[in-house]
Amino acid sequence: MSRKILLIIFLIAVLGGLMGFRISSYFLRPAGANTDSAAMTQGGNLFKDFYDNHIKDYFKFLAPKFSGFSTSTIFLSTATSSPVVPYVPTVDYEQAIINSVEKASPAVVAITISKNVPIIEQCPYDPFAGLPREYKQFFGQDYQFSQPCQKGTQLQEVGGGSGFIISSDGLIVTNKHVVSDVAAKYTVLTNDGKKYNAEVVARDPSGDVAVVKISASNLPVLELGDSAGLKLGQTVIGIGNALGEFRNTVSVGVVSGLARNITASGGGVSENIGGLIQTDAAINPGNSGGPLLNLKGEVIGIDTAMVSGAENIGFAIPINQVKRAIDSVRKTGKIITPYLGVRYTMIDDALAADKKLGVSEGALIEKSDSGAGVVKDSPAMKAGIKEGDIVEEVGGEKVTQANPLSLILQKYVVGDVIVLKILRNGKELSLNVTLEERPKNL
Repeated sequence: MSRKILLIIFLIAVLGGLMGFRISSYFLRPAGANTDSAAMTQGGNLFKDFYDNHIKDYFKFLAPKFSGFSTSTIFLSTATSSPVVPYVPTVDYEQAIINSVEKASPAVVAITISKNVPIIEQCPYDPFAGLPREYKQFFGQDYQFSQPCQKGTQLQEVGGGSGFIISSDGLIVTNKHVVSDVAAKYTVLTNDGKKYNAEVVARDPSGDVAVVKISASNLPVLELGDSAGLKLGQTVIGIGNALGEFRNTVSVGVVSGLARNITASGGGVSENIGGLIQTDAAINPGNSGGPLLNLKGEVIGIDTAMVSGAENIGFAIPINQVKRAIDSVRKTGKIITPYLGVRYTMIDDALAADKKLGVSEGALIEKSDSGAGVVKDSPAMKAGIKEGDIVEEVGGEKVTQANPLSLILQKYVVGDVIVLKILRNGKELSLNVTLEERPKNL
């Protein structure tokens, strides 16, 4: 047999084996396989069996006919295939969310707001009562008129919010705007369906945080996490009393932004809040005061506000801002916050250009609709701060849009002496200020 014929037979055998490998890879794919890797492996095994049983001996016969030919040059993919990287199933991620929710839900509460509202009825009314008797006869006696009138009051639910338990004896954290009405009565509904009358222990005078108390024991407690290390894109979970109706509603999202500064308004009250976490986890009316959790089930924020007319733009107060208030309540029974006594506007490029300030960052001390730029008899006035001053640094920390003056002051306690770097008429100077407790009327 000539070398040419033997070569043709050899090539046909190899080609046939390869075709068998590809066909078997497609038609003999394991049931339920989502990728080609399992099919490739089975097809390779079939070709190897075909090679061992039908071709190998014939190649040994051909080998002496061709110089340099060796059966070791035959490549079998099943023997040298790269290791397959295992797919990480999404169930691990989903299980982490489920575990966090199951861990936290027992300590999340609904807070209902009730007030004595007027009972309005329709009462008889005579529109001609003031007319002289001789004129009334022209209107007859059969007319009937009525008008709304109040017949007492009744206690009625007028709103709701959320909160979470931080001590087994009944301390609960929520938003100040949830329990801001001093004339209202508040009821806490725990996850096991029990109702408790709630007492407002403390309202933060400078932030949207409050602590309420119920008479109970052995309550489940939420663990407070650390909001300092949050990353954009990190998964977060919100739980709350959505719309004041759907208790323990769970929403999942990510950290969409950090150090956000907003002006929140509602119920005729407007408040500037800084250093917030932005999230696309749904925050609906009624979620206010509920926890924002990480995948460990730890509280990293308190849901506080949402943007009306937008899709999934909500904000939460970082838990590290709240820890000092919680500690203050535990030690003193109230929230004590440091007080400087200034009104200011944060400087941006537009304000700097408009007022020719010469700097593009800092806090400009100036009067507002609520009063003078420097409050009378305040620590700021005692230290010599004046309207028109620009606070550039506090204790060496720069005052910026992302790091406003109010947020920096939260890091200090009453009695601390802070050094302010001030820009006044183009000249820099340092002033020492001793922080005091914020007055109750401010």
